[in-house]
Amino acid sequence: MRSLIMNLLHSARRFPDRVAVRSGDTFLTYAELEACTARVVSMLRAEGVFPGSRVAMMVPNVAEFVVLYYGILRAGCVVVPMNPQLKAREVAYYLADSGAQLLFDWKGGPGEATQGAAGTGATVRTVDSVSFTALLAQHAPHRGRPSGEADQLAVILYTSGTTGQPKGAALTQAGLAHNAEVYASTVQDLRYDDVVLGCLPLFHTFGQTCALNAAIYCGAALTLIPRFEPATVFGAIARDRVTVFAGVPTMYSALLHDAGAASADVTSLRRCVSGGASLPLELLTAFEQTFRCVILEGYGLSETSPVVTFNHAGQPRRPGSIGVPIRDVEVDLVDVIDGIGEIAVRGPNLMRGYWNRPEATRAAILDGWFRTGDLARCDADGFYYIVDRKKDMIIRGGYNVYPREIEELLYEHPEVTQAAVFGIADDHLGEEIVAAIVLRPGADITGEELRNFVGDRIAAYKCPRQVWLLDELPTGPSGKILKRAITRPRSA
Repeated sequence: MRSLIMNLLHSARRFPDRVAVRSGDTFLTYAELEACTARVVSMLRAEGVFPGSRVAMMVPNVAEFVVLYYGILRAGCVVVPMNPQLKAREVAYYLADSGAQLLFDWKGGPGEATQGAAGTGATVRTVDSVSFTALLAQHAPHRGRPSGEADQLAVILYTSGTTGQPKGAALTQAGLAHNAEVYASTVQDLRYDDVVLGCLPLFHTFGQTCALNAAIYCGAALTLIPRFEPATVFGAIARDRVTVFAGVPTMYSALLHDAGAASADVTSLRRCVSGGASLPLELLTAFEQTFRCVILEGYGLSETSPVVTFNHAGQPRRPGSIGVPIRDVEVDLVDVIDGIGEIAVRGPNLMRGYWNRPEATRAAILDGWFRTGDLARCDADGFYYIVDRKKDMIIRGGYNVYPREIEELLYEHPEVTQAAVFGIADDHLGEEIVAAIVLRPGADITGEELRNFVGDRIAAYKCPRQVWLLDELPTGPSGKILKRAITRPRSA
């Protein structure tokens, strides 16, 4: 089985002069991308980074992300992708937990990387397009045999859980490469002459597999959007004649309701892909009628590289369904009650385990089957439909947000005695985050001040947009807070 880096080398040999990645007015051909990744290997060796070492990245959707990602893999190292919007305390945790030796931070970000890295032993290299190009120029391309073997660990992707701190899903070269190949060839029928729009964040497995790695596998061009804005997306589709768009439901909603939708030139689009959260049927129908392009829905998780099921191109689809299992991946429902059970997954896309967490790995993977925590039903034709989530998780705009992390942070505030974080329905984002809080008697603090307290310590997308100050929170017989019984105060 090929590795991710072998996919790049293969496409560079087949299509050396084709555009591999474009970011604004900057583009790299496959030959140029391959040469840049070889320079990254030499650069990492000069930094004292060798095969097996973890290298972290806080880089947005720019061409340099692709160069670093594949360069780190080519060096036989492990990529630790991190959201560029993380705050210092989150950076410190990710670096310490992964043992990352080096962190590439994109200049112009919030500037939390250096502060977070202090005391972790990680070296920070802050770069932008100009300085990164100059840095690569100092190193000759490494022409030794690529160190990235198929069974080697490739990426540690942090995914929050319902208990405690985020866990690192350890994904292999083979698992990621297989998922990208199956997605590209049998699910979406991607071709070398396709242009894939990369507006999904590449630090997330959805963007990595379904945009970056799938495009590299088949030699397609990848157009990157650092920040999703409808006008920017419409402009990129028209300029580069984008043929494939992958996004989360909130992106489809924003495009559909943008003032420029009626005049946008999207005639080049031949396929759209949705994942990350359930796509409302009304939104799917309206988007397809407006833009004359079919949306195919799928399902996946960080632990499964990520694609598990999909409505395959060229086959009958079921709107509202997450589709059928992809090639070589098995799906089953366990603990079924009234036709609804927890989704379990087995296949080559499965993570090796949670990084340095053997107990959590054993709890999640039973007899080779990964228990997803998602509840679903399956119809007579094998199409799956998500019903609910077993995990206490909020999906806000396609991002997974786990209440426990926010609750623990709120409890750090001296005026907070009880905190419960949960999601409520939101027409635009799918779910919005609410924090219901009981303060100490006599406390003099506002909900806005509590929001700022949280916002200073975690990424913005995790911050509660509503804070409800209550006299008490409902509890059950055991004293556990009953989130479902919390009601909005009149003042909220």
